[in-house]
Amino acid sequence: MGVMTRTPPPSPLDPSIAARLKRSADGLVPAIAQQYDTGEVLMLGWMNDEALHRTLTTGRCTYWSRSRQEYWVKGDTSGHVQYVKSVALDCDADTVLVKVDQVGAACHTGARTCFDADVIKSAVSGEDAASAEDAGSDVPSLGQ
Repeated sequence: MGVMTRTPPPSPLDPSIAARLKRSADGLVPAIAQQYDTGEVLMLGWMNDEALHRTLTTGRCTYWSRSRQEYWVKGDTSGHVQYVKSVALDCDADTVLVKVDQVGAACHTGARTCFDADVIKSAVSGEDAASAEDAGSDVPSLGQ
């Protein structure tokens, strides 16, 4: 018996988009979710070709869970849905920006965004957040 090789099924993602994507070794691209009307950065997830295809065709953000090794649609279990307003590739085609209308919290912790709880540097003071707190500074951090 000869060795059988199997060609993977073609991706449902538009070939012109698929050809441009620069994926990691595991076939993923980072996907940044941003609130479409305020510019607030909400979260970062991971997409493969299928997740991006689903995001583009359903109007809801679909991500690939690296820990669970499965697709998840934002909001299916939590109710905190992301409705897609636009999708763009960065200049290197290695990151996706998804502008969404976020309903409820974006972070799995229940926070509106994944980026407001651990500010490590304040652009206002130029100091790292821990130094500003130790010095008793009343300069607000970016997350407040």
